[in-house]
Amino acid sequence: MKLKIPFFLFLGLSLTTFAQENLTYQKPSQSILDLADYERAPSVSMDTKKEYMLLTYRNTYKSLDDLNQDELRLGGLRINPITNISSTVTYVNNLKLRKIKDLNEVQVAGLPTNPRISNIAWSPNDKKISFSHTTASGVELWFIDVASAKATKLTEATVNANLGSPFSWMNDNETILVKMLPKNRAALLDAKKDLPTGPIISNADGVKSQNRTYPDMLKNKNDEINFENIMTSELYKVNLNGTITLFKNADMYAGESFSPDGNYLMLTTIQKPFSYIVPLSRFPLKSVVYDKAGNEVKVVNEVPLTEIIPKGFMAVRKGKRNMSWRADKPATLAYAEALDGGDPVNKVEFRDEVFLWNAPFDTAATSLVKTPQRYDRMIWGNDNVAIISDEWYDTRNTKTYIINPSNPSQAPKVIFDRNSQDVYSDPGNFETRKNQYNRYVLAIENDNAYLIGDGFTKNGQFPFISEFNLKTVQAKRLYTSAYKDKKEDLLEIEDFKKGTVLVQIQSKNEYPNYYLRNIQQKNKLTPITAFKNPFESIKNVSKEVIKYKRKDGVELSGTLYLPVGYDKAKKEKMPLLIWAYPAEYKDKNSAGQSTQNQNEFTFPSYGSFVYWVTKGYVVLDDAAFPIIGEGTTEPNDNFMTQLVDNAEAAINAVDALGYINRKKVAVGGHSYGAFMTANLLTHSNLFACGIARSGAYNRTLTPFGFQSEQRNYWETPEVYNTMSPFMNADKMKTPMLLVHGEADNNPGTFTLQTERYFQALKGLGAPARMVILPKESHGYAAKENILHLLWEQDQFLEKYLKN
Repeated sequence: MKLKIPFFLFLGLSLTTFAQENLTYQKPSQSILDLADYERAPSVSMDTKKEYMLLTYRNTYKSLDDLNQDELRLGGLRINPITNISSTVTYVNNLKLRKIKDLNEVQVAGLPTNPRISNIAWSPNDKKISFSHTTASGVELWFIDVASAKATKLTEATVNANLGSPFSWMNDNETILVKMLPKNRAALLDAKKDLPTGPIISNADGVKSQNRTYPDMLKNKNDEINFENIMTSELYKVNLNGTITLFKNADMYAGESFSPDGNYLMLTTIQKPFSYIVPLSRFPLKSVVYDKAGNEVKVVNEVPLTEIIPKGFMAVRKGKRNMSWRADKPATLAYAEALDGGDPVNKVEFRDEVFLWNAPFDTAATSLVKTPQRYDRMIWGNDNVAIISDEWYDTRNTKTYIINPSNPSQAPKVIFDRNSQDVYSDPGNFETRKNQYNRYVLAIENDNAYLIGDGFTKNGQFPFISEFNLKTVQAKRLYTSAYKDKKEDLLEIEDFKKGTVLVQIQSKNEYPNYYLRNIQQKNKLTPITAFKNPFESIKNVSKEVIKYKRKDGVELSGTLYLPVGYDKAKKEKMPLLIWAYPAEYKDKNSAGQSTQNQNEFTFPSYGSFVYWVTKGYVVLDDAAFPIIGEGTTEPNDNFMTQLVDNAEAAINAVDALGYINRKKVAVGGHSYGAFMTANLLTHSNLFACGIARSGAYNRTLTPFGFQSEQRNYWETPEVYNTMSPFMNADKMKTPMLLVHGEADNNPGTFTLQTERYFQALKGLGAPARMVILPKESHGYAAKENILHLLWEQDQFLEKYLKN
């Protein structure tokens, strides 16, 4: 007898079958796998004298097992409560040393079994290197004697690395100040087992507090107790001979900073009350200076809980901030204070004032300089010279001044006044070098300082070194890289008189390597490393930076890749993949500038579409998507129009070259690029499909600002609603692949954003697929997940674009 199944039941079974897929992890096709599954070259760290280099090796990817660990999420941190170190650390698994003048690498002897190394730091005299090793039960402190290339363990697995680097070298080069777990440390509370004694209650007292949507906040009393537990350490002095001495009793140490002469130590501790709405960086803090014997000298700063702060990117809290030791003096603290109450709305002549305070702090701090805009940074030089800069986000203006620290009455002299986004006018960064205190200060030779610049121009990138006369404030170009088929990065001036410079040189098919260049003998180039290209299969792929215009005349650019083996003469029409990320600007000139270099090494990663040149696709990578708001107009006031115009201009430009079938174009992006992708598919008919990864799609869930938007939802509800793909889900009919990490830790891009957007698309009948990658944060790390992601993207593009 033939079994009859009612149609509605058959339909229900069909929907159930196709609604969910229980896939195991997949790998992409072989041509992509060959590129993705490669051996990573070591990273390089050199001593300040460029005598030795440390080579650090790590796996290309983490494993899913690496991500599958115990984790506490408290105060904006993610830490492993068993090992007492961040759960997001990427570990080094081997170390080698090499004299820079020699070619032979020396394996560091005595490393721990199955090394999991992090927190690597050279001693002040560069003769030792400290590092931490994470065992199954905790973190140990080790050090390397550079001359003998031998590693030695200094402590058991009792180091507290929950707040980052857990140790600091002292000036004697023989002693390390280390944060250790208290000997009587209480056990952590288990939220699943310990029943609450009451509800969770928060109050709003009528004062505005416009905070962004931070992840991993404290949520209850148990979290507060556990947070205090994991933050608390005892401070020990650990000598390289193995002697361990208690220096300070248990407290929530958040920062340790020695004065340049080593006679004072500023310790910053976290105080109570904690907050449930802001991360630990805005918890109360107390900074106390001690002498080297551990005796209290002075409480130099007390910062209250900062839940309430004025609106805007230039808003700051009241009180002392940016407190640090002056690098060119034995023991002087410098700090800034807001003169506008920290509120950008207030109209004042000067926004900030910088003060100097000499140890032992028995006299009042003295005013050094006032800045018309928000204080940014200081480069100390000597008694008579320092470089200071200020900035203002709303105008994108930054100014740089020379000041005389010995004569505060002498007016600062403006040396650079520019748009911070105008990369073509960037004069470069001042070069620094170590002084007698082993602190970096402005490098000065005969009244000259030195600038190293990226060298972006309308005709390409040509990095440079300039000599800057501190008296005439005039710059003279000493060297300009002339490469047209390579990219040269000028990293550091090693010898100012001889003209020796550490550089890194690469090309699209030559892996970046280090060299010493003599700029007085421009052709003299001494190689230091010789790392090989791990991506041979695409070394000859066609790659160029193309420039084109948007319909309103704004200059745009992108890096264009043609498929492997593509015949430019035949000009076969291939599908196009565009990868992009929007950026906000206040003027068209800056928006039209390009920072792309076609000679940059072609390094495929999951963060782009470059892999697909092996599959017959044309790829426009890092396509410019500027969003401009000039004058009183904010960029987001015309976001959608500019977004679509950017996309149309990119497609038109590649189509005009004759390489693509414009009916087969896909777009993709990560984070804000995913938000861009969803909006393009919703509000244009330019694309056949799109891939959106780890994005935010409902801006009402980030009501107090997002990306570069400073206004809140209630000020501009039309902007938030219009820009939200979720609010326009009924208009989305183009196939889209949505991907998100299960444990996203980025403000605003909670995994819930993708889940709810997908639910809306599915309910409204849009063709969409959602993939949640287990254990992943905002950036993906596990090999299993990354390879599966590439498989998902490959299958999606084959189905909806190529075929």
